[in-house]
Amino acid sequence: MDKKALQRKRMWQYFIDAAVDIIEEDGLESLTIRRVADLAGYTSSTAYNYFDDLSHLKFFASLKFTKPYIDDIPNYINKKQPTLIQWLGLWECFLKHSFNDPHIYYMVFVGDLGDTAKDLFKKYYTMYPEELLAVPDELKGILQEESFSKRSADFLSKSVTEGYLDEADLSTLTEVTHMIWVGALVHYLNHRRSWTKDDAIHYVYREVEHVVMRYVKEEKRTKLKKQLLKKK
Repeated sequence: MDKKALQRKRMWQYFIDAAVDIIEEDGLESLTIRRVADLAGYTSSTAYNYFDDLSHLKFFASLKFTKPYIDDIPNYINKKQPTLIQWLGLWECFLKHSFNDPHIYYMVFVGDLGDTAKDLFKKYYTMYPEELLAVPDELKGILQEESFSKRSADFLSKSVTEGYLDEADLSTLTEVTHMIWVGALVHYLNHRRSWTKDDAIHYVYREVEHVVMRYVKEEKRTKLKKQLLKKK
């Protein structure tokens, strides 16, 4: 990395660190370009040289708060199990962390960025490759994919060769389960349901399991149910 790139990364880091401090102190909703710039010791116009708008700054700062989720992923995956079981394990991990910090996960996975998130994800993990160190190699590329549903479909592709799913169903299965989570997260954030955090987690996981069972090949359903019972 040349001097100019290093300087840009250093400046970028100043603003991200300031944004993280504000989020930790006052929450994501209190974040403004002016507050971040003031804390970093620069002007708002300087900050805009590094971030297109406030939503991008919020996105990058919020990604910092997903590190506990990234670090926790290996605890939910047993490579000896079928891919579909591993995928449901990933859901357990994701639900635990996303409902523990809903505003952050809404910003990262649902919020309006005014542009594609693909380049933003890639830029972040180029700047902070160390944050993926604990993640299995086969998941690193998936985590940098902008589409939640595409990430799921990429991971689930092995379940086709394992005989659990039809390839034609992957897109629908992952899109439906994604929208279940989005809907539940929005309801939870807006207090439209009298859910506790655990209620929300259990609701989404139960619905995801139900959807999965509808798409699993009939000859594999009994086996999958037994594997899930054993896992519980």
